[in-house]
Amino acid sequence: MKTSEILKHVDHTLLKPVATWEDIQKICDESIEFNTASICIPACYISRINEKYGDKVNICTVVGFPLGYSTTEAKVLEAKQAIENGANEIDMVVNISDVKNGDYDKVTAEIKALKEAVGDKILKVIIETCYLTEEEKIAMCKSVTDAGADYIKTSTGFGTGGATIEDIKLFKKHIGPNVKIKAAGGVKTVEDLEMFINEGCERIGTSSAINLIKGKEAQGY
Repeated sequence: MKTSEILKHVDHTLLKPVATWEDIQKICDESIEFNTASICIPACYISRINEKYGDKVNICTVVGFPLGYSTTEAKVLEAKQAIENGANEIDMVVNISDVKNGDYDKVTAEIKALKEAVGDKILKVIIETCYLTEEEKIAMCKSVTDAGADYIKTSTGFGTGGATIEDIKLFKKHIGPNVKIKAAGGVKTVEDLEMFINEGCERIGTSSAINLIKGKEAQGY
């Protein structure tokens, strides 16, 4: 697979709590140079990125991140503010406690509220697969589909595990036709990137893709 084909699926990611403006600019410059699908960065940098780079970069940010247990109202406010500041894509974390309690209607309602808040912008739903049973993962496929979200995403990269091919195959069986898949966390080789893309992932969240393409070792998310 050509490098350019791989990178157009990558959300070039930097979500470390110690990320500096210098670090963020490096991510932006790399995204422009290598034509990645987006940059995925902390919300506190959206306005500054938008002011400097404008539409040269596609800005993605995270909501309710990384633990997911913020109130729905707080997540909606986060999402609206991110969009107002210049983000085009929102990666939200579901309330994992609600999932574990089997309160799937509540989870679906929250995702729907976030989708209404972002409107025609892209909403990706992080279900944090490392904490879920197969039954819960299947239920989340239904919730994401029923709520009208654009993507189901495996992981935050801050949990106990990341994306697996088994989970991608499970998603493909149970999501609706309008839902795409994003793999994130644990993508550490060029072979991993190609494997997830070939399995049907439209996006891959990683901080390592460009280093990998350059022949360097994976670092971080």
